[in-house]
Formats: sequence, structure tokens, C-alpha cells
Amino acid sequence: MDGQFCLVTNHLMLCLSGIFSFLFNLFISLFFVSLFCRLIVRSTFPFFIHKVPIAKGSAFWIPVIQVIASFNFLLAIVMAVNFLKYKKSHWWLSCYVWAVWLEGPLGFGLLMSCRIAQAFQLFYVFVKRRLPPIRSHMFLPLILLPWVAGAAVIHEKKPLNYRCHFGTYWTIPVVCLHSLYVAVLMGFTRAIRHIEFRFDELRDLWQGILGSASLIGVWVFAYILNEIHDDISWLQVASRFMLLVTASILVLVFFSISIAQPLLSQISLRKREPLELKTMGQVLGIPESGLLLQREQAVDIDPNEPLDKLLLNKRFRQSFMAFADSCLAGESVHFFDEVHELGKIPIDDPVRRIYMARHIINKYINAGAAMEVNISHRIRQEILATTDLTHPDLFTNALHELTQLMKMNLAKDYWSSIYFIKFKEEARMRSCEHEMEEMRGYDFSPRLSSVNATDDPFHQDHFSRGFTQHSHASYLR
Repeated sequence: MDGQFCLVTNHLMLCLSGIFSFLFNLFISLFFVSLFCRLIVRSTFPFFIHKVPIAKGSAFWIPVIQVIASFNFLLAIVMAVNFLKYKKSHWWLSCYVWAVWLEGPLGFGLLMSCRIAQAFQLFYVFVKRRLPPIRSHMFLPLILLPWVAGAAVIHEKKPLNYRCHFGTYWTIPVVCLHSLYVAVLMGFTRAIRHIEFRFDELRDLWQGILGSASLIGVWVFAYILNEIHDDISWLQVASRFMLLVTASILVLVFFSISIAQPLLSQISLRKREPLELKTMGQVLGIPESGLLLQREQAVDIDPNEPLDKLLLNKRFRQSFMAFADSCLAGESVHFFDEVHELGKIPIDDPVRRIYMARHIINKYINAGAAMEVNISHRIRQEILATTDLTHPDLFTNALHELTQLMKMNLAKDYWSSIYFIKFKEEARMRSCEHEMEEMRGYDFSPRLSSVNATDDPFHQDHFSRGFTQHSHASYLR
């Protein structure tokens, strides 16, 4: 009886252990899938819900790389620490694919390299007040080279054991490599800590440094527990689960939204209302940016005046912009409008001027930009190679060229278009409304003579005659 009872008990324990293992693996899988779905939603939410235009250049592909690297990093942790049981019968299931390449150069290393590249850009733009000397698509592979070299050496030496763990001899340099990238990010962050950013870039960088350092500490702690207490299974599961949770928090808080896109930082997942801040000028708080005052006095527009002078009028600029957009040539007028907004920012406010100047360069000046303007190569290079992004004449030469192009290609057709006719009609109606408001300011009622509070309605006339007689008597004396 005792033997059968022990047999049944062992069989029951094995069944419970199998059920627990299955439920745990199911929970980890669901947790990983839900986490990655949330990461995708946070990254794509502004584009699908608020219809934000997709940026080009590093502002687009750096966030994409961060999402891919986040997926690689979390998947590598799940696979490398044996959360999911699988047979390593193929080369792509080996520890060196998951724990070395996917977790290192294609995971944590790629995430930190993207953040360092962004911090490097912030340092040059806001501290040096110039564009970085090396583009992000060249800078990123350069700072990723140590990870690639380290992964190649580990793959060649093969120091991993059957649990995908490093020995003590290899753990120290691996932790030092992780810590080195955190230290480099911390160095760039300290260099820009005095800048008064308007989109919480500095806060995001410090959060990333804290999260990365915590992740390294948890990883070292989990490694020590797994190596020293190899026989305690629940301790191994708890330490690995803590490592996964820490990595997940790091990814969601630090890497899901890129600081390369400051306008997207104004969008929240909880807000379903239409986006109110549509332009960089409105976000930066430039006075009357993008607004048309209803009581603004109408101004007569003379087609013989210079076009650059006419474009200073907000209503005319909006009408001319609508006409240019209908001709699929509106980028020049949009450029004029944003440079005009830049001119409203005081010279002694360099941070806001840099934000606006960098926004204009990314949107209109860079090759392949969303609304690239047609200017000469010499002028384009002068802007890109400037040593002072806050200079008041940074875009002056480009404005001169574009004004001449608008005058030759758009102005003549505009004067005979329906847009100008509509503009004149609206100006006439505003002028009539303004005159009517002035007329309402006067009261022609005959009861105004009673304001002196006397019973005699001709008191003013008596007062006038009395004053005249008194003056005449004084003169005779």
C-alpha cells in the first residue's frame, strides 16, 4: 500500500509540475506578446489615430530600429534564460544566437547605440549650436562596432555552458561592456543637463540611464543567484522573471517613444480628441502662431507691391498658400510661413530658435525632406554647414531665391485665380463689419442732452448765453 501511495503521489507531483510549467510558459508567452503589442501601439499610435505625417531620415528609422531592437532584446532574454523549453537541435536555436548576438549587438547594444546617437545629436545641436558633423546612419554603425567585435570573439571562443551562462572569467568584461555604453550615455547627458528643453528630452535620458543601470544590476544579481544556488529551482525562476520584468519596464519607459520626434511627445495614448497642437510654432508658444484674428483690420492688397512684402500679411499668406497647395507647389509658401514664425522668437531665446530652425531644416532643407524646397546647392550647403543655428539670417538667402521662384511661377496666376477673388471679397466683408462696429460706438439719440440732470432741456444753450454775457461785461469793465 505504501509503495502504491508513493507511486501515485509521485505521479501526481509530476502532473502538477507539468501543469505548472505549462501555465508558466503560457503566462510568459502572453506577457511577451502583450508587451510587444503595447510597444507597437505606442510607436504607431500618432500616425494611425492623429494622422501625423511620417518623418523621413533619422527621425523615422531610429524609432523603427529601436522597436526591432526591443523585440530582439526581450525575445533573447526569454529564450536565453530558458523560460521556454525547447530542443536545441538546430544552429539557430543555440545559446550563441540568443544570448550573444540577439541580446548583445542586435538587442541591448543596438538600443543603447540609438539613444547615444540621439544624445550626440542633442549635444551638437543645443550645446554647439550646429548640426552634427557625422550623420546618424554613419554614427550608429560606428558605435555598434564594439558589440559586434565582442560577439564575434565570444562566438569563436564558445565560453557558454549548457545553461547559456558565462563563466566568471567572461562575466566581468561582458558587464563592463554594458556599463561602458551606459557611462557614455551619461556623459552626453551631463553635457546637456543645463539646456532648458521643452519636450522632456533630458528627463527621458536620465530615465533611460537609471533603467539601464538597474537592468545591469538585476542581470548580475540573477547571474550570481543562478550560479551559487543552482539547486533551488524557485529562486532561479524568480530571478529570471525579475530580469524579464526589469527589461520590459526599461523598453516601455525608455525606448518606445523616440526623442528624435519632439512633436510626438505631445500625444498621449489616453487622448482620443483631435490633436490641437499642429505646428511647431504653436508647440513652442510663438505668439499668434497659425492664428487669424477675427477682428483684424482689412488691408488693401496692391498686386504691384513686392511679393515678399505682401506675404507678411497673414491673411494674404494663407490665401496664397491655399492657391500654391492647389498647384502642388506649396512648399515654398509653407517655408516662408515657418521662417516668418522663427523671426518672432527673440534672439535671447536660443533654445526655442534652435528647435524651430532644426524643424525647418528637417522639413524643408534636408535632401529628401517631406517638403523639400527648390533652392540652389550652394544655399543648401550654407544652411547645413552653419556654425550657429540661432543666427537671424540663417534662411535669408533661401527666402530670396524662393520669393523669386514664387513671383515667376505662382504670382501671375494667383491674381487671376478664384483664390484672390475670394480673398478680396472676404476683405471687403471684414471692412464693412469694421465700419459697422465703429458706427455702433456712436449714439445719436436726442436724449443725450439730459445728461446734465436738469429739468431745462436747453440748459446748455442758457449756459452758453450766460457765459457770453459774462464775458462781454468783463470786457466793458
